[in-house]
Amino acid sequence: MFRISKMTDYGTLVLAHLAEMGDQPTAASEISGRTGLGAATVSKLLKSLARADLVTSRRGATGGYRLARQPSEISAADIIDAIEGPVAITDCAADGHGCDLEAVCGLGSAWQQINSNIRKALREISLTDLKGERPIPTEMPLLPMKQILHKDALR
Repeated sequence: MFRISKMTDYGTLVLAHLAEMGDQPTAASEISGRTGLGAATVSKLLKSLARADLVTSRRGATGGYRLARQPSEISAADIIDAIEGPVAITDCAADGHGCDLEAVCGLGSAWQQINSNIRKALREISLTDLKGERPIPTEMPLLPMKQILHKDALR
């Protein structure tokens, strides 16, 4: 089964809360209290989100965390990459892949195209969409599987 982890789900919840707070810096303890997530989990998530430049932090009495960009500029792909690393549905779809069977397999290009389409769909969904502030497109223009498996479509 292809699923995102609970940590990515929780990270999205943290980002959604920060989006609600706008430019107001919010303490990790407040985020924990308002989201129901444990303080250690929130701290771990905020570190990952800060490393990915999705949130900024400021120390001090008036400090806290806030979004580094507008919610409409943060994609689902950005969130997943920050918490889990880049999406790769198979090893051969990952960047810098190196498979012992690549020379005889012939499936790597198809998996890479499928992975590319998934990433494209994730990039088109923003934090604003995830929060339900605007409808998520029900149909994404993706290549049909027949085209993906046809060698000419992969060039």
